[in-house]
Amino acid sequence: MTFDLRDHEFMARAIRLAWKGLCTTDPNPRVGCVLAKSGEIVGEGWHRKAGEPHAERLAIASAGERTRGATAYVTLEPCCHHGKTPPCTEALLEAGVSRVIAAMDDPNPLVAGKGLEILAEQSVEVASGLLRSDAERLNPGFIKRMTTGLPWVRCKLAMSLDGRTAMASGESVWITGADARRDVQRLRARSSAVVTGIGTVLADDPSLNVRLALEQLPGVEAADDLRQPLRVVLDSGLRIPEGARLLSLEGPVQIFHSRGDADKIRRLQDAGIAVVQLEGGLDLPEVMQALAKQEINEVLIEAGPTLAGAALQAGIVDELIIYMAPHLMGHKARGLFHLPGLEKMADRVELQVQDIRKVGRDLRMVATMGATVIR
Repeated sequence: MTFDLRDHEFMARAIRLAWKGLCTTDPNPRVGCVLAKSGEIVGEGWHRKAGEPHAERLAIASAGERTRGATAYVTLEPCCHHGKTPPCTEALLEAGVSRVIAAMDDPNPLVAGKGLEILAEQSVEVASGLLRSDAERLNPGFIKRMTTGLPWVRCKLAMSLDGRTAMASGESVWITGADARRDVQRLRARSSAVVTGIGTVLADDPSLNVRLALEQLPGVEAADDLRQPLRVVLDSGLRIPEGARLLSLEGPVQIFHSRGDADKIRRLQDAGIAVVQLEGGLDLPEVMQALAKQEINEVLIEAGPTLAGAALQAGIVDELIIYMAPHLMGHKARGLFHLPGLEKMADRVELQVQDIRKVGRDLRMVATMGATVIR
């Protein structure tokens, strides 16, 4: 199928709609749908929450009888299996659409081309691949989890212009300005889980929750729409204080350990905290596999140089997000990563810079690992 200018325009609109679900659809993918007929949009919708109608059904409901003979532009191949909601392929066939154009095939093995195949068997004209790269950027975590069994991992760090994260004394509060800190809140809001290490918990007693006003978050229209990410603490010896701030806040918490005290485990579990033991130490790829099995799509690591460096060396990081404040902290201040073993230029960690922009008074750099990949 050859795509014309209007096809591109309608798919671009579907992608913009899908972005409205940035903070709300987890663990489902973000999906938008536009129905067009005779060169005009007759219906549109976007998936808001798991368990609620998918984008295609909402678009059909908004179009009514005008759906018959229309073209559906969908950012992800329509589902063809029964989950919390019925298959979208059934809805599209019942509505009488004549064409379905998907930006990309669904990487979920339960779909993976079958949705478009079912539609084609019923004489619906189908195609896939229109604005594919834009659609992939909507759901890096969902795509990676479905294809590799691992989540998409971002590592967020803040530093001075000379690459320092804390003074030699450990003082590190508010390296960056208020705008950058609000930007981090939006990163948390889109993430399935926020991961930190016990060192950060003991030093800073962080909250790691989303505290932005609802109107500052895409697609969040009511308090019930705000989904707090799973807060994860990596704590091999289970040293976390039972009065730690993050344990008392709304939202789920999970602690990974390898040699915790049985009585403390029981007390934490009685308080509603999930405690997971991994034998032989906290292997970071194993932690990520365990999170993916819980349908965690996107992980945000917020930690100090030790865990950040270990995550890089373990090969679990897909994307670095580094906020750079316009000040100098001196050579005695603490560095960004703890990366032992890098002694020669050949040992350098290669990155691909994807974006650099100002966020208030600070700079934000987004980089991916190695070759250019989706983000």
